[in-house]
Amino acid sequence: MLQVRDLAIKLSDAKWEGRSFDCLPMPGESGVLQVTLSDQEEIPIYITATDTQLLCISYLFRTDELKSETVNEFNELCLQLNVSIPLSAFAKVGEQYVLFGALSLQSSFDDIMQEIVTLGENSAEALEAAEPYLA
Repeated sequence: MLQVRDLAIKLSDAKWEGRSFDCLPMPGESGVLQVTLSDQEEIPIYITATDTQLLCISYLFRTDELKSETVNEFNELCLQLNVSIPLSAFAKVGEQYVLFGALSLQSSFDDIMQEIVTLGENSAEALEAAEPYLA
């Protein structure tokens, strides 16, 4: 099984499309790695490995940060955008809106780097699209 600690070591020495990866194992969270892209420090990506997949999650904002009158409209927008966002999908984890991507544990290191960079770019675009709905 892929070890998040080993992934952190490889990512810390890697570059993808000119971007570097700052990796921080999350204290108290077994097997969770926080990855920050060199040009997107404000949107960390959290990575964990399960028995079947590598899950990458970017936390966008909480439900209570949306204007109450726009929640349904925003949820509809998320459903519409899901198809057009490569390698990522919207979801809610508790009261938190997230963007996530999942990869096979057999994914190449290049595929993992591409997923992280793409998720970071998609997260920035998702936050921009959400601006009119945020309080």
